[in-house]
Amino acid sequence: MAEPAALDSAWLKANPLPDHHDNIDKNGRGRLLIVGGSRRVPGGMLLTAEAAFRAGAGKVTIATIASAAIPVGVAIPACAVVELPETETGEISPDSAALIVAEMAGHDAIVFGPAMIDEAGVRTLLADLLPQLPRDIFLLLDAFALRAAADHVDAIKSRGAHVVLTPHEGELAAMLDIERAAVAADPLAALEQAASTFDCAVMVKGSTSHLIAGDTCLAYAGGGLGLAVSGSGDVLAGLIAGLGARGLDPLEASAWGIWLHGEAGRRLSETMGPIGYFARELSPLVPGLMRGAS
Repeated sequence: MAEPAALDSAWLKANPLPDHHDNIDKNGRGRLLIVGGSRRVPGGMLLTAEAAFRAGAGKVTIATIASAAIPVGVAIPACAVVELPETETGEISPDSAALIVAEMAGHDAIVFGPAMIDEAGVRTLLADLLPQLPRDIFLLLDAFALRAAADHVDAIKSRGAHVVLTPHEGELAAMLDIERAAVAADPLAALEQAASTFDCAVMVKGSTSHLIAGDTCLAYAGGGLGLAVSGSGDVLAGLIAGLGARGLDPLEASAWGIWLHGEAGRRLSETMGPIGYFARELSPLVPGLMRGAS
């Protein structure tokens, strides 16, 4: 593959955001379903949901464990909430697939994986869900769902035109069943291998983030050290999926999401300091960044 192109304002202007008309309603702005959460990380879904709204999605539904459903709904009242069966250890039960499938029809995009930490349960649930996804729905796999992706290569490839995978170096290594050191030594080579294996849009997050989708490879060097903080990836997932719900394809949604996430981090590093800000402080900057870049 050729050298990566810069993910910068010129690329964004050549690949603009959707131009929604003033008379569009919330459903027309994009409907996102977020599946995730656990008793150990009950609030991670809030970061993803807020980021999706800030990226312009009109409607967001959170499907999470029963014990967190009401608190999550109160914390972010703009969201609908689906209560899922919960295991004794506080994870989404693997037999939740039917309830999730029942919600899918009313959404344009799905995020699966944020704040889930039971790898075995994620693998089982993903195996049940992938064959039942609507063919044209935008799907983003994040966190432990990425570690499960290696078990579902064919299912992901079959709908790769609508899929985004968002690993950091450790998750990318797990996806490819290689050592993390090998990814760290040459992340772009590992990313090319993943894009070929899964035949979908794949990024690898780092001090320079790379994205491959089809024949396009982009690089974004920015954002700063402050983005290496708990919840940052949940925000990025929400931005990309919110843009996907609005109608962008996986390449465009991922590229805009990476840039918005990184530029929000850059601005916070300038105003607050290079480290020490919360991931939740990224999302409020996104609407202004979108206006400035459009």
